Amino acid sequence: MKNDTAYNNVDFIPDGASYPDRWEEEARAYREREAAVGRARLNHAYGPGERQRMDVFHPAGPPEGLVVFVHGGYWLRFHRHFWSHFSQGLTARGWAVAMPSYTLAPDARISEITREIARAVEGAAALVPGPIRLVGHSAGGHLVSRMLCDDVEMHQTVRARIRKAVPISPVGDLRPLLDTSMNATLALDAAEARSESPALLPAPDVPVTVWVGGDERPVFLDQARWLAEAWNAEHRIAPGRHHFDVSEPDSPLVDAILS
Repeated sequence: MKNDTAYNNVDFIPDGASYPDRWEEEARAYREREAAVGRARLNHAYGPGERQRMDVFHPAGPPEGLVVFVHGGYWLRFHRHFWSHFSQGLTARGWAVAMPSYTLAPDARISEITREIARAVEGAAALVPGPIRLVGHSAGGHLVSRMLCDDVEMHQTVRARIRKAVPISPVGDLRPLLDTSMNATLALDAAEARSESPALLPAPDVPVTVWVGGDERPVFLDQARWLAEAWNAEHRIAPGRHHFDVSEPDSPLVDAILS
């Protein structure tokens, strides 16, 4: 398929195949440390599905608010347990962080995953008071962007608490994925690709910062720009970062999330 190479990250990042194992180990160690001191609420259900679970990491004191982080993996792979350690820069600043998993394709269509994440945001909001900020990487960046769209059903009291979203290396226009091999599993058609593309939908009232690595594949630089331009959003390019290290919980990204 003509877009397979464009959307392939792992073969264009030095030692790219090793990253998931490293993420998983760092995340496991972080979960164990936080659980040992009573700051982790693990495997909390937000729905009846097997993967409709979240982990919530708390700061040392009362939370300033809630960050919901949604993982990527092209809606096909990965799990919240690969990214637990992303929470540490945010909890250190006094914010609670909820990390949901969700049903993957082909067991769910992207439109169904969108609805699951809305339920996850509502479920996390019931656990932590205060303002909400949404963050997601890659496919997760798509999903948190969709949470800001009017066609996504969400309790109004929860929607009113959302103060900002930071899609990291998001896929804002799904139409190019129609011409990829992964679509044999995603099963996108033209109508769903359009209706699930934030870059093709009206801009939200909530402030958005689109964050992308300067060393990403050209198509991800394009995708970030398309969404930022469509929504007149802040557009931040992190120099020297690629798709697999752009979501490291360093200070500039944490600052962007909490600003």
